[in-house]
Amino acid sequence: MAKRRKAKQRESRAPRFWGRHAVLAALDNPARAIRKLWATHDGIAGIDVPPNLPVEMAGVADLGRLVPQDAPHQGLVAEVEPLADIAIEELLADAGDGRPLVILDQVTDPHNVGAIMRSALAFDALGLVTQDRHAPPESGALAKAASGALEILPWCRVVNLARALDQIAEAGFWRIGLAGEADTDLADALGGKRIALILGAEGAGLRPNVAGHCDALARLPISGRIESLNVSNAAAIALYASATRRES
Repeated sequence: MAKRRKAKQRESRAPRFWGRHAVLAALDNPARAIRKLWATHDGIAGIDVPPNLPVEMAGVADLGRLVPQDAPHQGLVAEVEPLADIAIEELLADAGDGRPLVILDQVTDPHNVGAIMRSALAFDALGLVTQDRHAPPESGALAKAASGALEILPWCRVVNLARALDQIAEAGFWRIGLAGEADTDLADALGGKRIALILGAEGAGLRPNVAGHCDALARLPISGRIESLNVSNAAAIALYASATRRES
C-alpha cells in the first residue's frame, strides 16, 4: 500500500470533519494528525480517544455552529491536518496486483470526489489520481461523502495529468477514458491488461489533451431517455465492470 507520510505535506487550512464515519476513520488512521475533537456525551460514548488528543465537550447546537448549516455531525466534529501527498511513482510501485486505477480530470465537486473514493475502495481500486490545482481539498463534505474511504484509499495529486497518464501507461495500465460520444461500449474496451479509468467533469467531460492520452475511449450503454449519469455513478458502474472482468 502506498505510504502517505513519505511525501511532502501540502499546505492547507486544517479542515473539520463531522459525522461518525468520517471522524472515527480519521481517529483510526495512524497517518492522520488530529488537532482537536468536539463531542457531545452521546457522540463520544464508547469511543477510544487517544489520551493526548484535546477534547471539548459541547452541546448539539454548539457543534452545529462548527460545521456548515444542517451538516449531520452526529455529535462528533474533529479538526484535522490534511494527509501528506503521495507521489505517482510511489502509487504505481504497488500496481502489480491488477487492481484498477481511477483518474479524475478536473472533477471539483467534493461530494462527487468523496463518493468516487467510496466506490473505488468498495471495488478494491489501487488509488485515485487527480490534478493538483483542479480538485477539491480535503474537507468535511468530501470526508462525509467518502464515508471513511479518504483515510484508506491512496490519493495522488499531480501537477500535469497528461504526464501522469504517460507514467501510468509505462506501468502497464490500459487507459480507458469515459466519454459519452465514444463509439465503443465500456465492456468492449476492457482489455486483458490492468485498467485505468479516466473520468472528466460533468458537462465538460475529458479535456482533449487528456482524451488524447487514453488508449481507448468508451461509453456506458445507458438508455437514450437520459443524457448522462452523475460522474460518481458513472465511476461506480465502470469500477463494477472492471471488477467483473478481473473475476471472469
